[in-house]
Amino acid sequence: MIINTQETQATAEPRTYVDRVLEHWHKDEDAEALVQGEQRLTRGEARRRLFALGHALRRQGLAPGDGVGLFLANRVDSVLVTLAVHLIGCRVVFLPPEPGPGELAALVEQSRARAVVTDPLFARRAADAADRSVHAPVLLSLGPCERPCTDLLAVAAECPDVRPDDVPAPGADEAVTVLYTGGTLGRPKLAAHSHTLYDVVVDMVDGASQDTPSTGFFPAMDPATDRVLVSTLLTHGSGHLTSIQALVTGSALVVLPEFEPGAALTVMREERITATMFVPPMLYAVLDHPECEPGRLPALRRIVVGGAATSPSRLQQAVDVFGPVLSQGYGQSEALGIAAFGAEDLASEGARRPELWRSCGRAIADTEIEIHAEDSTAALPVRQVGEVCVRGETVMLGYYEDPERTAEALRGGWLRTGDIGYLDAEGYLYLVDRAKDIIVTGSTSDNVYSRVLEDFLLTLPGVRNAAALGVPDEEYGEAVQIFLATAEGADVDPDVVAAAVTAELGDLYTPRKTVLLDQLPTTKVGKVDKKALRAAWTNGALSRP
Repeated sequence: MIINTQETQATAEPRTYVDRVLEHWHKDEDAEALVQGEQRLTRGEARRRLFALGHALRRQGLAPGDGVGLFLANRVDSVLVTLAVHLIGCRVVFLPPEPGPGELAALVEQSRARAVVTDPLFARRAADAADRSVHAPVLLSLGPCERPCTDLLAVAAECPDVRPDDVPAPGADEAVTVLYTGGTLGRPKLAAHSHTLYDVVVDMVDGASQDTPSTGFFPAMDPATDRVLVSTLLTHGSGHLTSIQALVTGSALVVLPEFEPGAALTVMREERITATMFVPPMLYAVLDHPECEPGRLPALRRIVVGGAATSPSRLQQAVDVFGPVLSQGYGQSEALGIAAFGAEDLASEGARRPELWRSCGRAIADTEIEIHAEDSTAALPVRQVGEVCVRGETVMLGYYEDPERTAEALRGGWLRTGDIGYLDAEGYLYLVDRAKDIIVTGSTSDNVYSRVLEDFLLTLPGVRNAAALGVPDEEYGEAVQIFLATAEGADVDPDVVAAAVTAELGDLYTPRKTVLLDQLPTTKVGKVDKKALRAAWTNGALSRP
């Protein structure tokens, strides 16, 4: 079956999300489609550039089914080249910036990428990874760079701006997008997704426009007025889905090159942003900025918060500042949509049941959530803590080229998320920790849930962010240690903090040490980097009270 490529038939029934994007880009061609600072592309310009990039990729010998590694910064051309890879039937392999040289090379190798497209800023690292691969992928850059490679934008400038033809429709079990999700050194885990993931996104958008039950992400969008800001990395699931949700609705997508709270607030105000997505540390940084005041962003209708556990007290603070526009979304690279809490529901239900501020919502459409005990596929009763397990259309096909770890993660049709939580009687999901972040301590080796402790710490005066770690302890195996990012000028007493924790959560949660810092280290996507925090403490790089 061949995808019809005639521009005159662009309004035919779409079969991929790219077709859906192009439906909008064939209409009202002078409307803005993509924005980054002074760079502003209309729909017509974006469509023609997309087609030219598709031809440019084909000129590198790429054929449907080939993998293309994308080692990209946040910029308009990064959005377009991602669409172009899918447009010509190739597999997107996202190469995020956090892996070291060895891990990045292993990622390129395991993904079997036939080409790597790099931002000029990352060219040296991309060239090193490509050189280590036995598959010898072609190295391409989005503009001139210091390494010898083909400038894809220059090639595209010489290519036709009509849609490439003869592209087969993706198969039901064909991996079209691969996301890096950690792993061990030299053996990365790559979550592979089929086109079904994008079908779910389109269905959610259509459901919102038809006033069907909310998915908890973006509300019904009006292409004439809605403008979406992508501030998380485009090569992570959060940034990718934010951009896709905007584009399939025909909304203008504004790209933030690098997150900084002041810059984010300025762009949101000047570009009249109506919807965006933040990971929790980004939200906290915006809330702590002196220019973040009620009424400063009148166009804003939705902020989706996801990617990590969010403090209930910070969520309530955000509602006080921005109004009832906060939605929660829960997912991971292996299942990019699991549960959600719509802004309207969070505001109304949270007032009725305050404990719901700790929930990440209920399962999205066509998704099931159960809580399983270790090494079991039997569902645990309501409110009993266990591993969160999921099945549905957003769950990955498996780990790419890794059947052993796929079998470990997918059991009996259920994805084992590695998150620990429970469900209440109404189906609301509560996360208490990542399995690997549970601190086992005390004379009876009980569980300390770092999420519970961190949520409480964020309610204390002067505390802007918090992280709890288990550190080696001769008596109990592990002891609780906390790291607090404190507000400038705040007088935070570690003994007072410890006493407050004991009074609220009990002796088991009492921290052995409390370390005060100006800020906590974060990953490239903005999450608290507990690995870096632990390493810095172990190596003596952090001051000790």
